[in-house]
Amino acid sequence: MIPIAAGARIWIATGHTDMRKGMQGLALLVQEGLGRDPFAGDVFVFRGRAGTLIKALWHDGVGLSLYAKRLDRGRFIWPATVDGVVSLTAAQMSYLLEAIDWRNPQHSWRPQSAG
Repeated sequence: MIPIAAGARIWIATGHTDMRKGMQGLALLVQEGLGRDPFAGDVFVFRGRAGTLIKALWHDGVGLSLYAKRLDRGRFIWPATVDGVVSLTAAQMSYLLEAIDWRNPQHSWRPQSAG
């Protein structure tokens, strides 16, 4: 899990991104494409075209970190907008990383009785 500092903002880059990009390419995309500072301590999350791979870019004050997660089954839930960014809370980011619909989380099963 990414150790997100309190107060750090999490941004989803909407649309799909070329997942061949590394740290420098994604940082340049944040700076020029999204108009944000990639070194401000915020987390920027990108998704590939297929929806099974995400990359998160984060600067912790010392250096850039690049985290990647690929799903064996299913897809990551992504906003429908094409361009821009969407802000997430840390809880929504946790749902996203677990491939749970972060827009409307629901229990998949709840026990009916204790015995």
